[in-house]
Amino acid sequence: VQLQASGGGLVQTGGSLRLSCTVSGLLLDHYDIGWFRQAPGKEREGVSCISSSDGRTDYADSVKGRFTISRDTAKNTVYLQMNSLKPEDTAVYYCATEIGWECSEIAKKSADDLRNIRYWGQGTQVTVSS
Repeated sequence: VQLQASGGGLVQTGGSLRLSCTVSGLLLDHYDIGWFRQAPGKEREGVSCISSSDGRTDYADSVKGRFTISRDTAKNTVYLQMNSLKPEDTAVYYCATEIGWECSEIAKKSADDLRNIRYWGQGTQVTVSS
């Protein structure tokens, strides 16, 4: 199983980026996918996720209304459209999945929850300048 995250970059406050997570070795129809981020000196946190069964989505309050997660099952790729970016969105963004991992209350995932996720993308840096 491999996850390849891409699309990060440097943008100004208010700008947009679209992250991509291309998955190989498993099908999006069967695995929920999450996006996480880690800012310098902070713990990794859940940002958004999408359910394999019905495409249901969940977002952290800090990104609700600005970020949109979607998937293209034909390309086995999950996207994170990020609009109205703020300096506090600066972080390394990771996509991840695990057998049996469920997309629910993404922002409440504990450090233990994250440690139980085996499959992570390599991370893509997002930097928002003020």
